[in-house]
Amino acid sequence: MPPSIRKLTGRIGAVVEGVDLTATPDLSTVTALRDALNTHKAIVFDHVDLDNAGQERVARWFGELTTAHPNVPATDGTTNVLAVDSETSKANEWHTDVTFVINPPQLTTLRSIVTTPYGGETLIANAAAAYRDLPAPLRALADTLRVVHTNQYDYARPASTTAQRQEYDRAFVSTPYEAEHPVVRVHPLTGERGLFIGGFAKRIVGLPSSDSADLLRILQSYVTRPENILSWTWSPNQLLIFDNRITQHYAVDNYDDHPRRLNRVTVAGEVPAGVDGRRSEQLVGDASHYSALAVAA
Repeated sequence: MPPSIRKLTGRIGAVVEGVDLTATPDLSTVTALRDALNTHKAIVFDHVDLDNAGQERVARWFGELTTAHPNVPATDGTTNVLAVDSETSKANEWHTDVTFVINPPQLTTLRSIVTTPYGGETLIANAAAAYRDLPAPLRALADTLRVVHTNQYDYARPASTTAQRQEYDRAFVSTPYEAEHPVVRVHPLTGERGLFIGGFAKRIVGLPSSDSADLLRILQSYVTRPENILSWTWSPNQLLIFDNRITQHYAVDNYDDHPRRLNRVTVAGEVPAGVDGRRSEQLVGDASHYSALAVAA
């Protein structure tokens, strides 16, 4: 039987049932899951029985894996698993994963390891819906723009920050990366256009810094409209997969000092292309150790 797909909101998100993630999938199942991602941008599986190796295996249904991160070490002796752990970092800023390299991941998988008694939601935003919401003149302008993404930004935290978080921050910026991407990315499978910006996007090419910041703020405000957002409340043993090419996400820091941990595995992506067909360029850094160049699949 084909998987059961249940929408979570009108614009983004679905729960998938009827798939045994511990089994070897047939082609029709993988095709159905890819179609669900193309349509809903984020899909969730409840009551999964996966360890790190199992999560890696499921992620490989969609393509080759990246290593855990260009700079941050992998967790627990693995190569491909990054601990998204409140002890080291709280990703409470809107972003798309690893957009400071020329070929950011196409998909991100997150598996709940330690959940909080309240709060700790992951928000995921549909960047294609945001693009469609733009007024026509602003949409036409966005189609022409390029933007530089970087991992070099201010991680300043209150003096009470822990040594673990300071070490994570140092590792994150230890090797600088900059990549120039189109502001509007064309999805390689669906042809949809989406705003490809977020927290690592620092300056629009050709604009003064103040104008760049103002325009990025305006464009970002369309991404984070409530209508475009799935707010996912975690329970134990869940797997969330989202299309990193056409979404942004945000980890809500509203759970006090309770521990929270998700394990992340990402799937290698293609070099983004804009409306004019021009592809992204790496300006600073070589991330070939992190991710091979993928063919759209």
